[in-house]
Amino acid sequence: MFCKKNIIIIAVFLTILVFLTTCSVQCQEAERPFRLTWGWPVHIDPGVGSDTNSMMCFTNLYDGLVYPDLDGNPTPHVAERWEQAEDGLSWTFYLRKGINFQDGKELTAEDVKFSMDRMVARGQGFGYMFTDRIKKTEVVDDYTVTFHLNAPFSPFLGSLFHFFILNKDLVLDNIEEGRYGEFGDYGEKFLNLNSAGSGPYKIKDFDYGSHISLEQNPDYWLPLDINCTDEWTYYASLPTSTIKVMLEKRELELCGHDISLEALASCDAIEGVDIGIMGQGDVFYGMLNNRKAPTDDIHIRKAMSWAMDYDTITQTIFPGFVQARGPISHDLPGFDPTVFQYHYDLDKAREEVEKSKYFGELDKYPITIHWTAEIEDMEKLCLLFIRDLKKIGLNVEMVRTPWVSIVEQCGALETSPNMTIVSTAPGYPEAGSVFESRYHSKTARSWEQNEWLLDPEIDKKIEDAVKIADKDERFKAYGELQHYFVDNAVSLFIMDRITRHPYQSYYMEWPLSDGSKGFPINGYNCAGRFIKIYPEKKQELLNK
Repeated sequence: MFCKKNIIIIAVFLTILVFLTTCSVQCQEAERPFRLTWGWPVHIDPGVGSDTNSMMCFTNLYDGLVYPDLDGNPTPHVAERWEQAEDGLSWTFYLRKGINFQDGKELTAEDVKFSMDRMVARGQGFGYMFTDRIKKTEVVDDYTVTFHLNAPFSPFLGSLFHFFILNKDLVLDNIEEGRYGEFGDYGEKFLNLNSAGSGPYKIKDFDYGSHISLEQNPDYWLPLDINCTDEWTYYASLPTSTIKVMLEKRELELCGHDISLEALASCDAIEGVDIGIMGQGDVFYGMLNNRKAPTDDIHIRKAMSWAMDYDTITQTIFPGFVQARGPISHDLPGFDPTVFQYHYDLDKAREEVEKSKYFGELDKYPITIHWTAEIEDMEKLCLLFIRDLKKIGLNVEMVRTPWVSIVEQCGALETSPNMTIVSTAPGYPEAGSVFESRYHSKTARSWEQNEWLLDPEIDKKIEDAVKIADKDERFKAYGELQHYFVDNAVSLFIMDRITRHPYQSYYMEWPLSDGSKGFPINGYNCAGRFIKIYPEKKQELLNK
């Protein structure tokens, strides 16, 4: 028989056991953070940001109508199905019911219309895909919305990978004075620091210039795996030495920073850390200013194209990369393999210099080359290139420039240098996306175009190409554009880019880590709901 004292002891024991079990579960749950460093700045307003850094935030805070599969194909998301009109001038989307924003309000067609109207009116960020394309957005009923286009646009579904749905009521409750009439600033100041989305994560802490931390949205409309990371923290660029220490201490799960080969090898040597490899259709360009002396001269641009030592760059400085063949990456649909490819030839480079209108007075026209400070090995490329440019008589100045400054400089022709070395990824998985973002006049004031072509004929060729419904004919038109850009040496086409990321492979599951699982769309590679963390495996490493 149990006495009262024994019963009390057992009760206390069970209480302690429950408490310890609960603490254990809570501790395990708290140990599923996903922390990365990639670059900065980051914009969390889907109507402003257009780079990888910002896209990674959009895909976690917001939802879109469609979602890319691992091969870059659109699949249903907020929209459960869609229809295209026979004439290609309208697309109708049927929304799922019961999707709520993070404040509990249901997402409806009115929110979709408001979000698209805002993109079109403001024309910033990825707005270039929609501003001159969307004629009207029509709310058919609460769960049906139709986009009416000015002209057919065959890759329309792919462009929607960069369209995210805002909570209309929340934004309108937070508008301030601005230039958009009744919509004031369209919520720009509010959305710089706050989310109005329905995504799987919501903002926990945001210290602009330092980090942004997100936490799981417990009411997300799709189920999240129990091992899915519960927190997602993005740090601004960190020194290589700090990255290595944080990886060793298991305080950093992923490094997207463009660190040097030596640093990559050092990180790879850490137990439990591997190097993830990924290609996203990126190309590293020498973006040549076609309206600034002396790079406004085609012969100077061709001379620079002949003077780049592509083999040394792709075999020694960036091993694993391949020389680009024009503006389109080898693995992007619509690539034309017949495009002319420059090679290293200083004699041909000198011949082009002598044909230039600036020949004989080149000392008066220095060529300024800006390169992204955050990419450590890029300095080696620039030093090699400048050495050879000087051999052919060009006066060159090299400037190590932080990414945020490059973005600002490219905003005006007067501040844009002769050349900026930048890589860009396609907005949708076709060559047409690159032409729109890189060479159409509507993007001339963005970081994606330092060429300043401002050519109405080229604009029309791009617009006509993306209208073509037949895929083979559309790709043929893409090929003609590739030949034009190479023949006129509007840019230096340096190399197709692969990205290499140290990550905690032992206790982290990252679906796109080995570069062989499809074509990841820019920014979707770090969607937190697909990344899993296993705390017990992490603890194994910490105990060693």
